Amino acid sequence: MATELVHIGFGSIIAVNRVIALLPVDQQPTKRLLRESRETGLVIDATRGRKAKTAILFDTGHIILAHVTAETVANRLATACAPCEEEVELCTS
Repeated sequence: MATELVHIGFGSIIAVNRVIALLPVDQQPTKRLLRESRETGLVIDATRGRKAKTAILFDTGHIILAHVTAETVANRLATACAPCEEEVELCTS
């Protein structure tokens, strides 16, 4: 199985098959998760100094902060999964 890659802004690219969830960073549970993850060194800031809009959770426990919105990332993930109908169902569910 080939790894699909998706651009999340400012030259940062993520692997589609490792993404678990896309969370808006302005909600309290997400802020709490980010605070705890920063303490353990699992947060990667890919915003280039801009305001983070989305926290992308991975199956490894890492969290990447992105400047693009969750909807934009979700659309890019769905587009990356478009060639295979089985993967599209997995990406949108």
